[in-house]
Amino acid sequence: MNPDKIEPQSQPLASVSSLRGWLLFFWFLASFGLVFFAQDLQQIVAGWPLAYWFAAQGSVLIFILVVALFAWFANRLEGVDEVPDPAYKRYVWRIHKRFALFVLFFLIFLAVLTLAEQSGLRKIWVGAIFLFATVFFYALVGIYGRTSAVSEYYVAGRRIPAMYNGMAVAADWMSAASFISMAGGLYLQGFSGSGSQPGGLVYVLGWTGGFCLVSLLVAPHLRKMNLYTVPDYFGVRYGGRWPRIIAAWAAVLCSFTYVVAQIYGVGLITSRLTGVQFEIGILLGLGGVLVCSFLGGMRAVTWTQVTQYVVLILAFLIPVSWLAYKQLGNPLAPLVYGQQLHKIAALERQLMASTAEQDVIYEYAKRSTDFALKLSNVPDSLEAERKLRKEEIKRLTESHADESVIVAARRELANMPRDEEIARDRWTRAMLENMERAQPLAGMPEHTRPFAGDSKGSENDQYLFNTSRRNFLALMFCLMIGTAGLPHLLTRFYTTRNVAEARNSVTWSLFFIALLYLAAPALAVLVKFEIMGNLVGQRFDELPIWIMQWAKVDPTLISVSDINGDHILQFAELKLGADIVMLATPEIAGLPYVVSGLVAAGGLAAALSTADGLLLTIGNALAHDLFYKGESIRSDAVRRVMLSKFALLLVALLAAYVAAQRPADILYLVSASFSLAGAAFVPAMTLGIFWSKATRQGAICGMLTGLGLTLYYMMINAPVVRSMLGLRGPGLWFDIEPVSAGVFGVGAGLIVTLLVSLLTPTSHAPRV
Repeated sequence: MNPDKIEPQSQPLASVSSLRGWLLFFWFLASFGLVFFAQDLQQIVAGWPLAYWFAAQGSVLIFILVVALFAWFANRLEGVDEVPDPAYKRYVWRIHKRFALFVLFFLIFLAVLTLAEQSGLRKIWVGAIFLFATVFFYALVGIYGRTSAVSEYYVAGRRIPAMYNGMAVAADWMSAASFISMAGGLYLQGFSGSGSQPGGLVYVLGWTGGFCLVSLLVAPHLRKMNLYTVPDYFGVRYGGRWPRIIAAWAAVLCSFTYVVAQIYGVGLITSRLTGVQFEIGILLGLGGVLVCSFLGGMRAVTWTQVTQYVVLILAFLIPVSWLAYKQLGNPLAPLVYGQQLHKIAALERQLMASTAEQDVIYEYAKRSTDFALKLSNVPDSLEAERKLRKEEIKRLTESHADESVIVAARRELANMPRDEEIARDRWTRAMLENMERAQPLAGMPEHTRPFAGDSKGSENDQYLFNTSRRNFLALMFCLMIGTAGLPHLLTRFYTTRNVAEARNSVTWSLFFIALLYLAAPALAVLVKFEIMGNLVGQRFDELPIWIMQWAKVDPTLISVSDINGDHILQFAELKLGADIVMLATPEIAGLPYVVSGLVAAGGLAAALSTADGLLLTIGNALAHDLFYKGESIRSDAVRRVMLSKFALLLVALLAAYVAAQRPADILYLVSASFSLAGAAFVPAMTLGIFWSKATRQGAICGMLTGLGLTLYYMMINAPVVRSMLGLRGPGLWFDIEPVSAGVFGVGAGLIVTLLVSLLTPTSHAPRV
């Protein structure tokens, strides 16, 4: 169906029912209400700090209940016909059988590899087999699902059953950020993050609570319109070319930011599994992405994502269950890990009182001071350091020192900053890093503490508390609103048979996502206990080999150094990146290497599944919305699909190049894309659905204002930009961090859309 052929009507697309209003009220209480009063909810109930349990588990369960109740009541209020189509029923039955065969085959594959490892199969072969077998299977699905039919390529023929679409959405949603980085972020950031930097459980709340908005406000209404892309909605609802063009470029921008993070995760995992260079690992993984999305579009991507969900959820749940059984004698990690919270609190107090830890903190503070002295006179400091390095090389040469020592000294001289600007930048980062680590627990917060500072403490403590809580709320808002605006997510709900199936699909999606999101906080706690209780205190010459192996892949992932010279690992001497915690969990827990291969394959599945959906969204936006401007689907159908494929290929190669530069950590890139999506799409989209007076001019001005303000706030607070413009001091508004820029963009976009719509003639909305 051509969406442009919908007849215009003079009424809004939907009205806000009392059911929707009440459910939104409970959603608000379970998210923003809980967080605002988190410090007052520290009572221990059944061994759990109450606020921590609600943020990690209770609120997620409420969100599932909200979307399930809405789907159940709304479908019955609309009188959905429950009589099944016999042909469709046979189609679903065939899918059930194929899915069961795949799960059985994959479990047999795991068992065979486990036996092979026990029989002496080398680790490098285990990893390679996991990588190539899974990617090869995804490629087979892509080849089997290849198509040039427009409806199949864009929306999988609109016949995906709700449960399987829920699995595909979950795989699409649980990207490298969810699988690789979220547990690591919870390990490093505890409840709410460090200082003013939000983190921790904000990702659990934000990335699940957003589905309530998708279900209650967006997905059913878009599905009614029989669209092909999200920019289609803006073209149909508001008319003209500019709403569609702005939406298409916004879709490209936020999806490209998101896909770079996924391809970075692909390279990280592939290089660890096979031992190849990071850049080569990116290209190997990219091949698996392209085979699925390039050949078969949404149809191939959907069924690939269903299989990838099975791989990634098993890869996540098996190690966390194993670790829970090892520590607590019960594999149901989400139910029992609360027992470790008070043990971790005791270990944290022990580490903060440790003399050896204090020595390390003192050394970090001294190094920070040394870098500050260098920065006070960069030219003289740089010249003095060069002179010192040259004299050291001369001394080593004259004393006939070992050649390797001389080569290392020359390498240090060669790696020195080439000019004053580079020296200033490098030394500033080193000063700040050492200053951050010159804190108790290496700058990490206490795990169950809601926010930094103290609402009842000194003036500075109160400022820290308010800033920390404000940033947590702002980031949670951006993640939730961004969820309701991400094009690659919303397009997945176009693939169901009807509106009722779309609502059911949101419920299934959140259920499948929650299986991982409830386990991620458990994994973070269990790994932290393993490291604090077992790894810390070992001699450096007895440290496990996996530390050095991962350090070779990327030194920013993990590093250890004997700061205080006692040859014993202190907690502050171990630096873990967020992206390593999940990937190294099997090795941290001492599990067989086949589990490490499974975890890596799961991370690869998470990154590939999301990259598939994102690249498809970008290619379709460029071809369908920008080149063809959403015109009649029936004309030049094959050419339209081929153009989408060509655009997809070019964008994939560009994203691979950007990812190879390692621009930022995965969590930051993904979070930034949520701010962009929320500001660009949600105000104009929701007003268009629920307010008949929203106009084309209002939508254009609102989208440009929201997106422009969000980009400005992110850019103007980037250290590189501030340095180039000669700006000094912080440029933050209300102390909100740049990753949460969407909180300003969404508000500004909403106000501008409302005001301009009231001042311009009403454009008619199509009835759905």
